[in-house]
Amino acid sequence: MLLQELKEQIFKLPPNDRLALVSAIIDSLQNQSLFNNDRSGAIRRMQGLLKTDQPAPNDEQVAAMLEDRRVEKYL
Repeated sequence: MLLQELKEQIFKLPPNDRLALVSAIIDSLQNQSLFNNDRSGAIRRMQGLLKTDQPAPNDEQVAAMLEDRRVEKYL
């Protein structure tokens, strides 16, 4: 059955049956947890993109980088 045909059949149902159908659809989506799978899959694919062999900069190095950026931007 095509989506358009399904929609036409839904409008022929009594209101209580339509509410039961909506509830069943919501339950089926909650059981699938589609949204969590998409997000966690994307996170797994992006892991390591920003990873380097260098250690993280310390506070003094970050302050120097920020100062350099400000000088570059405003002077």
